[in-house]
Amino acid sequence: MRDCAQAPGDRNHPENPVLLSLKGNFPPAILALADGTVFIGNSIGAPGSTVGEVVFNTSMTGYQEILTDPSYCQQIVTLTVSHVGNYGANAEDVEAARIHAAGLIIKDLSAVVSNFRSTESLSCYLKRANTVGIANIDTRALTRRLRSTGAQNGAILALAPGQEVTQALRDEAVAQARAAASMTGLDLAKVVSTPTRYEWNQTEWQLGAGYGVQQAPQFHVVAYDFGVKYNILRMLAERGCRVTVVPAQTTAAEAFALAPDGVFLSNGPGDPQPCDYAIAATREIIDSGMPVFGICLGHQIMALAAGASSFKMAHGHHGGNHPVKDLDTGRVSITSQNHGFAVKTESLPAHLRATHVSLFDGTLQGLAYRNKPAFSFQGHPEASPGPHDIAGLFDRFVDAMHDARVAAGSTAGAVAA
Repeated sequence: MRDCAQAPGDRNHPENPVLLSLKGNFPPAILALADGTVFIGNSIGAPGSTVGEVVFNTSMTGYQEILTDPSYCQQIVTLTVSHVGNYGANAEDVEAARIHAAGLIIKDLSAVVSNFRSTESLSCYLKRANTVGIANIDTRALTRRLRSTGAQNGAILALAPGQEVTQALRDEAVAQARAAASMTGLDLAKVVSTPTRYEWNQTEWQLGAGYGVQQAPQFHVVAYDFGVKYNILRMLAERGCRVTVVPAQTTAAEAFALAPDGVFLSNGPGDPQPCDYAIAATREIIDSGMPVFGICLGHQIMALAAGASSFKMAHGHHGGNHPVKDLDTGRVSITSQNHGFAVKTESLPAHLRATHVSLFDGTLQGLAYRNKPAFSFQGHPEASPGPHDIAGLFDRFVDAMHDARVAAGSTAGAVAA
């Protein structure tokens, strides 16, 4: 990988990415959809093949955070922004220890990397992570197809240098796309979850200082890892929480044994309905009266635990520009979204109420229990790199834990008296 040794942004380097692109140094690649549509582009990542559900993301920045988001497990992500890779990649802007997206589709790969925090190009990052990527695709045409027909399975074949595209390879790519597993009915939470419990104390990133450390926690949160993003854990730690991250299949009894002040249900990939273990544990935890906060898959699991139902969306919500209305205040927030399933609003039982709705399509974005300190949000209030309009939900969770502690103290005092 000689091209990965070049200095980012150095126009005079003999391995300048501008010259490499002119020399045709990126081998051909094939993108095929299950409906038989085929696109021909260039491989910008690792050689080989990959399959997954092809979705599109409308975010303008944050490709590294998107690639490492566990919620994209077994999904190939199309970025609708035309020019990608201009600020390179680094070791800090990640949401998990590795790339979880099955592949990346873009229009134009930036010829020059220019950012003071960059340590390598996007292409080098993909190759090092053994992730397949394809560029020089008409992403506008692809996105229009996904919007009109719905998300569908696809395959990318990244060819070796010197290898040519043939009809046989086109047919092979289509066959791989059609053989890929459907996302409906797929339990991926236990696939991406941590195998063992661990403690988290890293706080949010600050310019010039990097990430901090929570050294004086006031509350203890047990966070269920269904595919948790690092920035969720950082925002909890930033607000005075000692966080214990537990595997997806942790029982309620095991969570209670850790003596938490509150329980967090994380985001994650796949269909919420097969996650019966998580639904059962969530129901028991909420019934206990403990404060609970859920995001994304955690939101869906919380709804299912109450008796609501979910459904597969046509093309889902993926992007950083989604308007959501708070039904309590009327305020509209611009939010980050990444989900292919949603909760049916009409299925909410009487003891749940809707708190937020999408202004794109009216789908449910938030809910709260009427009789318990439990609430959830479908989008991503921890959005990194942004937007941050809805980050106050973390403060609401901390307030709920504070109120529960005060109420418990008042009850204990009354009993003692």
